[in-house]
Amino acid sequence: MPKHDKAARPYKSDLRRRQAADTRLRVVQASLTLFERQGYRATTFAQLAAEAGVSVKTVQEHGPKSALLQAAVELASFGVEGESDFFATDLGRAMLQVESAEELANMIGRAMLAINAPSAGLWTTFVSAAHADHELSRYHARMLSLIRAQVEHVLRHIESRGWLRRDVPLDDLVEAFCIITSLETYVRFVDHDGIPPARYEKFVARTIRETILAR
Repeated sequence: MPKHDKAARPYKSDLRRRQAADTRLRVVQASLTLFERQGYRATTFAQLAAEAGVSVKTVQEHGPKSALLQAAVELASFGVEGESDFFATDLGRAMLQVESAEELANMIGRAMLAINAPSAGLWTTFVSAAHADHELSRYHARMLSLIRAQVEHVLRHIESRGWLRRDVPLDDLVEAFCIITSLETYVRFVDHDGIPPARYEKFVARTIRETILAR
């Protein structure tokens, strides 16, 4: 076999991986867009294929629909598919640079607005679909557990900086943080009650300061 054929293999393999990753991202982004726009059940594989610019067969290779919805939720919530350590994200790395509890509270307000605003519609679709789909219901429970674990990870970091209140059990602080920053709270404030996003951001910062942080 000619030497140049052997040398070309890694390049071709890398190219195929990049193309596959690009196709996967397009399919998941199409899922995010259509599930949020028209709902889970109303969205068909043909519509997903048209939105992604690929064949129906290609979409089905990345499916079923329940798996695509799960991937879309992860992409909308975390910017990537799969589980990710919060402190490995841009927001997490920025939090590690914060120098005071006051700055931290304000940052959490900004961060939760940045995370919840683009994913609220899809999360509502996801929760609704989970009521009628056993697989999605189990995934919803796993997502809530993952979020709780990430929150505890963040609070332990805050505790290590001496900024976490000590008169309340850590488990209670974790639960309070989850409620304050949840997508459900964002939806109630901004979508249902019509409160401007800037006020939501200030609400989160103030409530974290008064409820979670040492006084």
